[in-house]
Amino acid sequence: MSATGREQPSAAAPSDVAATLAEAAFVRLVSDATGDALAGTGVLARALDAAGTPFQASVVAPFTDPDRTTEADVTVAVGRSPSSADHALSTRPAATAFEIARELGTATASPLALAGTIAGGELDGSVAEAAEQAGLERRPGLSIPTADLADGLAHSTLLRAPFSGDEERTRATLAELDLPAEPTDDDHRRVASLVALAVTGADDAPPRAADAVQRGLRPYAGGPFETIGGYADVLDAVARERPGVGIALALGHEGIREDALSAWRTHARRAHAAVTEATTGRYDGLFVARGDAMPVGTVARLVSDFRGPEPVTLVVTDGEAAARAADGRDLTATMRAAADAVGGRAVECGDCVRARFDVPTSELIEAFREAL
Repeated sequence: MSATGREQPSAAAPSDVAATLAEAAFVRLVSDATGDALAGTGVLARALDAAGTPFQASVVAPFTDPDRTTEADVTVAVGRSPSSADHALSTRPAATAFEIARELGTATASPLALAGTIAGGELDGSVAEAAEQAGLERRPGLSIPTADLADGLAHSTLLRAPFSGDEERTRATLAELDLPAEPTDDDHRRVASLVALAVTGADDAPPRAADAVQRGLRPYAGGPFETIGGYADVLDAVARERPGVGIALALGHEGIREDALSAWRTHARRAHAAVTEATTGRYDGLFVARGDAMPVGTVARLVSDFRGPEPVTLVVTDGEAAARAADGRDLTATMRAAADAVGGRAVECGDCVRARFDVPTSELIEAFREAL
């Protein structure tokens, strides 16, 4: 059965959540497996730490019920709404967490909050303003986490170009620009222009790719990686690929950077390979990409933004699927109806809806088409 009909915690004002946390002796933070939620969890955790309040933080994968494993005064779900939570930050988790931290008087992690809003796909104005007041500035170029342009560009999941996922091909493409060892702002602009043209000039790129690619350009510089946008990309990857590393990264632990980058590269290679190798089908209003053992959430976003010619994208692999709408519509009811039809389950996860099922992929696709 799908995850419908369960009692969900109601959304509370940031001031009310802050008041509850201020009185708690021990807090449990439960994060969804997305970069936005992971960042929000880190912001809350750092705020609690600054206030001297003990806490436990964890990332819970989709379809896993975050049962209480510790005796906490307050459980806060970030990016999800389980019935076991006292409060749920189900929408704009990083930005909402930052508002709560402000109410607590301990909002000191603006780079992390900013990275979370970028990972969520929508830059929050109040978080951006706070980050800029803290000294973060935008610069020309790419939102990548590494100083090595080829490494950062090849493994970025903020965009999809013909060379994505292939570091050797990316280096060959960049070599055409004959960049100096230490690129100037003008050099970074040239790279950004090359990337934008490569993304939008791909034969199968939909018109919306021109807007989507902006997310990976003109980054904020700073944070624990080369750019805040790169930080966002890493957060989203580790939340899905290695959640334990993700929690350590969000909490600001030392010595975790290389492990996080390794997980980010692995996730990016898997996602871009899946986009390249997927078998696709186009229907009225729906584009389907089918493949083996793929990270469906990330692939759904990449296909929807940079490859899908229809407003709705459905990505399917054995036993799992993700759907995303480029026109902003809510596909939750659609996916739940499709999952119910094949005896599966459906959950919201970041900017897409996911399903788990135990039937041939063709049956889930047909059920989704009928529900849509």
